[in-house]
Amino acid sequence: MRLVQVFVPRGELDLVLEAAEEAGVDYTVSRDTDRGEFEALVSIPVPPPAVEGLLADFRAAGLDERSYTVVTAAETIVSERADALSTRVSGTRISREELRSRAVDLAPAVSTYFSLLVVSTAIATAGLLLDSAATIIGAMVVAPLMGPALSASVGVVVDDEQLATRGVVLQGVGLVVSIATAAVIGWALRGTILLPPGFDITTVPQIHERITPNLLALFLALGSGVAAVVSLTRNVGSVLVGVAIAVALVPPAATAGLGIAWGRPEVVLTAGTLVLVNMLSINFAALLLLWLSGYRPHRTADIERAYGRLRSRIVVLFVAIAILTAVLGGVTYGTYRTAAVEHDVRTELETMSEERLADGAALQFRELAVDYELVDVYTGAEPMVTVLVERPPGEQLPDDFATDVRERLESATGVDLEVVVELVETQRSG
Repeated sequence: MRLVQVFVPRGELDLVLEAAEEAGVDYTVSRDTDRGEFEALVSIPVPPPAVEGLLADFRAAGLDERSYTVVTAAETIVSERADALSTRVSGTRISREELRSRAVDLAPAVSTYFSLLVVSTAIATAGLLLDSAATIIGAMVVAPLMGPALSASVGVVVDDEQLATRGVVLQGVGLVVSIATAAVIGWALRGTILLPPGFDITTVPQIHERITPNLLALFLALGSGVAAVVSLTRNVGSVLVGVAIAVALVPPAATAGLGIAWGRPEVVLTAGTLVLVNMLSINFAALLLLWLSGYRPHRTADIERAYGRLRSRIVVLFVAIAILTAVLGGVTYGTYRTAAVEHDVRTELETMSEERLADGAALQFRELAVDYELVDVYTGAEPMVTVLVERPPGEQLPDDFATDVRERLESATGVDLEVVVELVETQRSG
């Protein structure tokens, strides 16, 4: 339940009471006796879905906008009359005014926002370098990214350009700060005793996950945007949803920063693409769901303008997401191809190990390495496969043995390969 309290300017009490009577709600009037600007305070308990309609009735009745209308959450109301009113009003949607107020509250002050973001990025960067999922998740609890994402969307649908602009700016500048923070931390740690000599960031699983994204990443971003709107409009699970949004944004941004520190442009490109598509998808889902939920500016004359802004932003977001999704699709395909080649090589070597030579001797084929990177898929570079072959002592192999191995592996993978065969004589007891 909500308690709506109206500070009624002098001469306007009758129109407020008439609007309340027509709405069929209970109210009480506390009259002001000090002869000030307000003549009374009208208190009205109503269910959350009824607040927006009641405030619209007050505006339609001509209530002076210089008055105060305060909406507070009532923790408990003990009354059969309240229960009857709740059954009369269906739905769970909060009012437009409450939506905007919550969005403003979720976007902290600039100093607080950037302080928390830097701390969150620092923790996430450490988690990435340590390959610690728990540390990364802990960092997401601190990240304040849910507020700006929702502020931008709410500002558009309720025609509050200042709120929308603030949300967009905080998101954009925040991600730049996050990337820069990770880059500085990576640069400071690189070459120190905290990291092993020759440390390669692309070999860390948590980092590798962010530089080989696929189309499934869209589900996290779109789902986070939908969940953010649901939590905002129903006031549930905002902390958990904030974690989901931060997971979609901070770790890939930190990965891009580490790519800058290590001078790896492919890391910056793939992780940067992931963070951009996630940010745009969150905003796209939030904008669309808020509009479909029926939120509009309270002035009818502003609805068309708000719809025009919404439509233009939806189109821009959709086109940008489509372009970036094509990049993700390319990464997904490239990752699949590299994994498929490695799998086919391993499977064929296992088959070859089960076969015997003409004299009954058996060779053991071991895959040492498959050098086939994502970029090689599109540059046409041949994968290099290094195979270790264990042979019995004194066993002679044909001169074209390496060629035979290459042809077998090429037939299995369907791609041209460069194969290096390393022969080792082995003797097993028993």
